[in-house]
Amino acid sequence: MLLPITIFLGAFLLFLVQPMMGRFALPWFGGGSTVWTVCMLFFQSMLLVGYLYAHWLGARKTTKEQSGIHIVLLLISLLLLPAVPARPQASFASDPTASMLWMLFRSVGMPYFLLASTSTLLQRWFHFMNPSVAPWRLYSLSNLGSFLALFSYPFLLEPLLRLRAQANLWSVLYGVFVLLCAMVAWKIGSVEIPAKQIELQMGEPPTWSDILMWLGLSACGSLLLLATTTQITHEIAPVPFLWVAPLAIYLLTFVLSFESERWYRPIVFASLSGLMVQFACAAVSDQVSVRIGTWQQLAVCLATLFVTCMLCHGELAQWRPSPGYLTQFYLVIAAGGVLGGILAALVAPRVFNQLVEYPVALSLACVLGFLAWIKGGALSEWTSGNFAVRIPLMALVFGAVTSIVSAFSSQRPGLDHQRNFFGVLRVAESSDKNGAFRELLHGRIRHGVQYQDPAKRTLSTTYYGPHSGVALALDAFAGPRRAAFVGLGTGTLAAWGRSGDDFRFYEIDPAVEGIARRWFSFLSDSKAKTEIVLGDARLRMEQELAQGQQHDYDLIALDAFSGDAIPVHLLTAEAGDLYRQRLKPGGMLAIHISNRSLDLEPVARGLAQHLGWKARMVIVVPDLLDSNPNGEATSRWVILAENIQRFSGTKVRDTLVGWSTAKDPVIQWTDNFSSLWRVLKF
Repeated sequence: MLLPITIFLGAFLLFLVQPMMGRFALPWFGGGSTVWTVCMLFFQSMLLVGYLYAHWLGARKTTKEQSGIHIVLLLISLLLLPAVPARPQASFASDPTASMLWMLFRSVGMPYFLLASTSTLLQRWFHFMNPSVAPWRLYSLSNLGSFLALFSYPFLLEPLLRLRAQANLWSVLYGVFVLLCAMVAWKIGSVEIPAKQIELQMGEPPTWSDILMWLGLSACGSLLLLATTTQITHEIAPVPFLWVAPLAIYLLTFVLSFESERWYRPIVFASLSGLMVQFACAAVSDQVSVRIGTWQQLAVCLATLFVTCMLCHGELAQWRPSPGYLTQFYLVIAAGGVLGGILAALVAPRVFNQLVEYPVALSLACVLGFLAWIKGGALSEWTSGNFAVRIPLMALVFGAVTSIVSAFSSQRPGLDHQRNFFGVLRVAESSDKNGAFRELLHGRIRHGVQYQDPAKRTLSTTYYGPHSGVALALDAFAGPRRAAFVGLGTGTLAAWGRSGDDFRFYEIDPAVEGIARRWFSFLSDSKAKTEIVLGDARLRMEQELAQGQQHDYDLIALDAFSGDAIPVHLLTAEAGDLYRQRLKPGGMLAIHISNRSLDLEPVARGLAQHLGWKARMVIVVPDLLDSNPNGEATSRWVILAENIQRFSGTKVRDTLVGWSTAKDPVIQWTDNFSSLWRVLKF
């Protein structure tokens, strides 16, 4: 039982540390999606290095040599605990990617590398100690441990423990793992297996076509996972936790495929894959998606991910080699996972300006499933008239063709499409009762609207209309105003500028500035002096504070929480302290908390409580307005001020509703503790 327990614990810790290290890095490197991308790149790369090490160590001549090397490395890794990273010096003068990678390597590089090698290495040792027992179920057990860790972090560990406590607990569990793994290594080192016996147990070596099939199937599974996650979080429902469901399904298919041959039925899953990819392509198309509900689209996409990953991983299990070559097999699988990640994270954003990798991945799954069947001799069965083979093969061919056609026919119309690490931006034209307008979209999130009628071009629209919280906050200042806006969008807030005003916009996505200046005229039409500062707002404000810029803003407006990957670090207590230092005496802080997936009211209350400030909320419901010439949208703004008197004598006093923190929920986030789970709307 010692060896299975060690494999399970190692896999559990392997997946537990990934979101934990990402949480450490987020407030230090800007809180954007690129932080997660770099983290995933690091962990996928270290997983490949761990598999490579297991393959190299397994090739040593004696088990005693293998055991000794591994025990020494395990003991050395204990010297690097606890796994609490030190904050690096982030700078906008250079790309922080190298600094991030170094921080991750220095903090958990060696422990993660040894955890990554555990399942493969111990399975090899198990095989040579028990040659009559297939080790593949241990791989299934490893994926089960990863599966449980995936759910443990967001639902148990993150809501209950602060980051440092999480790191300390992980370090203690890693110490237990080292003890167990060293005991297993010591035991294998005491069992001398003759080299001739090892050679006999190796079996028939894999061919190059086998290796290429392993690589293709594993890369396709990884690409399916990432493409599905991108599709559902950008286009269907921008819920921060939706990444859990695809990853859980991905791991589950590994568990089922390698646990037993009873779960994967080639005819069933090949036929279902060919059928489901057609349903999925239809469900995400513009023509059908507007007619069916969000949950129906999600169900179709997740069900399609399950059957296509079962096809890829089931065929992978079918083509596994003799157990003597399992380290090589797992090494190729890891390389395929990295290849799929590169295709999704690096290639797709540079090759495609829209989200077409989803149907491309579905088509690739059908093609590889077809090739795997042909490699297994299905062609001869086809010519003999075996319909049990013809039907699945025809379904796969039809699915591959349909999804490729869908990829090229689903290009959305628009004036401009731009894509980078931050997502896909689209400029489109439409109209409503007030006339024709131009809008900026990020997936299904609208980031600004401007009417094209010259008489209406300067109207402040959507979330920034005359009844909105930010408009009322700006109106509370009589003289020339100096304001900071976090989030540029189309630059709509510049429409509120008066002569003598100084408006500074902080924007993390450089593509947004180009779009705002080229396709919209809010910035050029504004009477205020406008300035755009590229980069993460908090880091930029900290940098400016260090340069002596303090108590220089009348208003700071945070408008960065309407999308799926909200920058949590902008709502922590430490961020609140920064805003206090940048605001003038009597200044205001406005927070736009409109979000379809998250209820950020308790967090805004927590920030007000930390600062000791008064908080008021403005809710705009367009249907309740007598008229809506500005095209105002439903919005919720929270305005914070140091004292209640600041609201007197302004529209704020008569418009805003007070909060009673004695009875309403309060959640206080810090850089060391925050949980989106507690604010998720069900």
